[in-house]
Formats: sequence, structure tokens, C-alpha cells
Amino acid sequence: MTADAGPGSDARVGTGHGRHDGRDGGHGQDGILAVDSGGSGLRVALGTVARGAPARRASAVPVRTGPRGIDPEHLMARLTPLVRALSDETGVRRPVTAVVGAAGFGTLGDALRAELPGALAREFGVREVALAADAVTAYAGALGPRPGAVVAAGTGVVAIGTDLKTWRRADGWGHLLGDCGSGAWIGRAGLEAALRAYDGRAGGSTALLVRAEERFGPMTGLPALLYPRPDRPAVLASFAPLVAACARKDAVADGILRTAARHLAESAAAVCPADGEPEIAFTGGLLELGDTLLVPLAEELAARLPHARRVPAEGDPLEGAVRIATALATGTLVLPGEERLLSVTRPG
Repeated sequence: MTADAGPGSDARVGTGHGRHDGRDGGHGQDGILAVDSGGSGLRVALGTVARGAPARRASAVPVRTGPRGIDPEHLMARLTPLVRALSDETGVRRPVTAVVGAAGFGTLGDALRAELPGALAREFGVREVALAADAVTAYAGALGPRPGAVVAAGTGVVAIGTDLKTWRRADGWGHLLGDCGSGAWIGRAGLEAALRAYDGRAGGSTALLVRAEERFGPMTGLPALLYPRPDRPAVLASFAPLVAACARKDAVADGILRTAARHLAESAAAVCPADGEPEIAFTGGLLELGDTLLVPLAEELAARLPHARRVPAEGDPLEGAVRIATALATGTLVLPGEERLLSVTRPG
């Protein structure tokens, strides 16, 4: 039987719970497993409540998405050797609590909810599992257990806000339907501009065409190179830094970055609390593109959210998963429970 935190559940998921008889050692010695599954691969941390989870491993292969959504068997196949290696490194043989944050969990997570808790229990002896959207782990890593808004911007993008009673979410619809302003979005827009220049159509950029041919080879081969790839969003996002590099001297590339900044600010405004002076943080690799994105982003935020206070992110989504795992293990988790964003299960 399982106990899930779904719609209508106590908003303070895990408060007063999360303690189990028979755990290994004292409470501080409880093993915690944290997983961040995104468009660019899988990252894993293993440790204990007392020591935290500084030991980390990564795989550059993204978890497969199939007819049932995110594939739990493929996730376990990628995860198991990473956890075994971390177990040998740390001496943590049994992670009692596990948190898995996954991109697409809100819309593609049915199979994960049905199968992953049991698989984690069988493989590693996990007794308590929190499955979360990557937006939630990004929020926990950036702001911790306090009200505000976070925009997680990397290969994809999603914005999320909370008053610690409910969640508000914007975008995160994937590279075909949304993720506006993300690395994949910028890369795709840059490649479109390159192809326009190749064709001689309006709106093209010769500078981006040169960079695209350097990166991918002849443009005639680009569709065959890109369309069959299961990691297509990551491939598109790999071109985003080249768009940013061109933006200092190329008007088309600069326009792409400014439009991306507007999209990101719009998503932030959609989820940011309207009352008081809420904090807002950005997290993710997209910020590494530098001033060509950050300067117009600051301008857009000032125009749309003059009442919000921007703060630096305290940690990344993997750190957020560690924080949720620690809070779950100690019975202090206060983030809202919602089936498609954050659900707690005790397999057994």
C-alpha cells in the first residue's frame, strides 16, 4: 500500500511524519538519496541527514520519455550504477529516504508515480519517496522553505511560485510546445535564423549560419542530424551559447536574446505573489550566457515586477532535492503537496 500526497492533501506535506522505526543508526545517520533528472542528463547525490549529501555523480544521458511518459525502467537503469558507486564512496548502504526531481513530471509522470517508489524500495531499501517536478526541486534549492517565486532556466524553462499553501506554475511545456526563452528555445531560434540566411530569406543571420556550420556541419544535413535524436532539446540548447556569443555584434542574435529575456520575465510575473515584496530567484545553466541575456532580463523584470526583490539562488535543483530529502527524513517538510508537483509515497 502507498500513501500519496495529492490534491486536497495537507499543504505541509511531511510535517509530523517521515520518522520510521527500524532505520539504520540514529536519526542523523539516516541515508538520503537525491536525484535530479533533466533534459541534459541525470545527477545524483547520496549522504545522510547529519552529513548532508556532498557525494555526487552524473550521467549525461537523459532519461527516456516514451508512450507512458517518463520511463521508470530507464531511469532505474541509469540511476542504479550511480547509486552503487556513491554507496561504495560514502559507505551509505541504505538510503531510507529518496527524492526524485524530474523534468516533465507534472505532465509525463504517471508511470513514475505508479512504479518508481516500488523500484527504489526493492533496489535500495528506500522506505519513503518524494517524487517532484524539477520546478519544485529548483524552488527548494533556490529559496528553501519560504514564499516567493523561482524561474528554473536551462535546457528547458519553468517558473513556479508558492505561498506555502499552493503552487503556481507557468510554462515547462517542453521544447515543442513551450519552454519559451530556454536554452533549447534560444538554440532553435538561432538555427532558424541560420537556415534563413542559408535560404536567402528575410530575418537570417550570416554570423549564426557560420557558427551553425562550424557546430553541425552543412545545413542540408541538419534535419537528419537533429530530428531522430532522443536528446533533441539538449542538442538545440548546445547552440544557445553560440547565439549569445554572436549577440554582441549581430542584431538578429541580439534580438533572440532580448525576446528570450521577455519570455522569462513573463513566466516569472505569472507565478510571483502579488502581495508584499516577494523574493524571486533564477537558477539554471542559462544564466551562464552572461550579460547579453542578463541585462535585458533585468530590464524586463523591473518593468513587470517592480514590487519583487530579486535574490541570488542559494542552490541548484539537486541541492533542492537534498533539502527536501532531509526535511522529509526529519519530519519538517513544509512545501505544498500536490500530486503532479510533489507527492510523498511510502512503499510497502
